[in-house]
Amino acid sequence: MRQGKDGQERRILVIRTGTSDETGIYTVCGPRDGDPEGTPNIGVFSETGAGGVRVVIDKNVVRVPLAIVTSKPPPEGQEGSDGRVEASAGTARLLDAAPEGKTDQLSACGVEAQPKPAPDTVFVTQGKTRLRGQSLVYDETDGVARIGGPITFTRDNAEQPLSGSSERIEVDVDAERTVLVGKVELKSEGGRVSKAPRVEYDDAANTARLYATGGEAAESVKGSDVLRVTSGYILYNLDSSDVVVFSDEGSKISGEFQDGESAAPANPRPAAPQTAPARP
Repeated sequence: MRQGKDGQERRILVIRTGTSDETGIYTVCGPRDGDPEGTPNIGVFSETGAGGVRVVIDKNVVRVPLAIVTSKPPPEGQEGSDGRVEASAGTARLLDAAPEGKTDQLSACGVEAQPKPAPDTVFVTQGKTRLRGQSLVYDETDGVARIGGPITFTRDNAEQPLSGSSERIEVDVDAERTVLVGKVELKSEGGRVSKAPRVEYDDAANTARLYATGGEAAESVKGSDVLRVTSGYILYNLDSSDVVVFSDEGSKISGEFQDGESAAPANPRPAAPQTAPARP
């Protein structure tokens, strides 16, 4: 459980979906006699079955084979506490005895966990969107869950199916915001290709905001039509692949448009600036 700066409590759920000892384990290794004050609880969840281990963060449901949750024991009367979640491919098992020579907390509890991050092993679902990555790390220090890439994703639409990629995903738990980060590309079946360094993605609202940031432009191209913004963002409708530009005051929007195959591209020209929300 996390309490944000706004005072609201938000839960991060970690659930092992299987029940058989043959497909995985769930165990908590707590402080032992003689451990220093502040020693955390370490929860180990593993599941090789189809349901895997489920991690629910904001609008995202993540499925992985292995999750390790480190948290301080909750205060008396409180249901849970914040901490750190590390999830990826890998395995875990209970040992008959603590291994000789090992002094880490899990080994002392007779638990072996072996994370093995690999591409396309972390499955993320947000509404109609399915994403794949290779690792997830959430930490209480900033309340952000980072899903390492390469990231690939698809969205099933009756109107315009969508696919894309990015370097990673950041889920800000306090802001309830999911952002695709690094060389983000969205491709619609209708032929629109859009790129940006950062994209705020909201499947439930059917929108993606493609932000120009750090000197990198956001652009959307369909055929000979090119739309580019150097400050502000392009609002992308995930269902229809329609786009609208919101530009920061004083910035420029450029475009090239052709009316028919024989027409020459129009000269790029600035559009009337509009005030846009702050970039994520």
